[in-house]
Amino acid sequence: MRAILRAASHHPAAVDISGRGQLCPKVAQWFRAGLRANLHRMRRILPPLLLLVLTLNTGWFVVYSGDLGLRGLLSDAPGEASRVFRNDAGLANVALALHMIAGALLTFGAPLQALPILRRRWPDWHRRAGYGLFLLAMATGIGGLVYIALQGTVGGWWMSLWFTIYGLALIWAAVNTVYHAIAKDIRRHFAWALRFVVLAVGSWIYRIHYAIWYAATGGVGSNTAFTGLFDQIQVIAFFVPYLLITEALLRWQKQRRRATRA
Repeated sequence: MRAILRAASHHPAAVDISGRGQLCPKVAQWFRAGLRANLHRMRRILPPLLLLVLTLNTGWFVVYSGDLGLRGLLSDAPGEASRVFRNDAGLANVALALHMIAGALLTFGAPLQALPILRRRWPDWHRRAGYGLFLLAMATGIGGLVYIALQGTVGGWWMSLWFTIYGLALIWAAVNTVYHAIAKDIRRHFAWALRFVVLAVGSWIYRIHYAIWYAATGGVGSNTAFTGLFDQIQVIAFFVPYLLITEALLRWQKQRRRATRA
């Protein structure tokens, strides 16, 4: 036993209670290196994983929105499909159906398009799909704006105002994403693409907020006319806070790049 202890005491990583040992600094160094490696691995794995989970979770919305849009478009009595359609509003119904169908495809396609593995392995597909998503965003945004201009929204002027802002923001983000891609300005393209994805899943977020709120409170501050306090907040909360978080992340990323260069 004494021989074993004597041999262990001469090991390079042995603890020296006199304070001259090297174990603590080495352990700290190994720990920091391991932590940095794990954080780097998480930064590479977590965003694609979240995007994939988001894409899969939008599936129900794609079916719901696409089906409702088709029924409103093809039905002889579209008002029976949903109260947002009207039997005597031909152009408005077409605009809304276009908004719903294109929006359903956009909600699924935008986070899928952002997956890094697709961008790296199939860049040509990524580019062509990007133009397709641009067209879907135009159809979604313009269709919604035309409907609001002709019929308004069920929640009145407050909902119409913020849904209009949302539609314009979606169109603007789509335009800038494609513009900077064509200009080969990768950083600006990435920033606008991130904003675009956040806006593209806005309709899904809107419904998720309602599902969570009704499950938690039973619908406090909400009513069928969409004029309750929660309804009034919700027309802002489904996209503005997420854009602000996105801007904060982009600014943080920009500051990190500057610090690395300095």
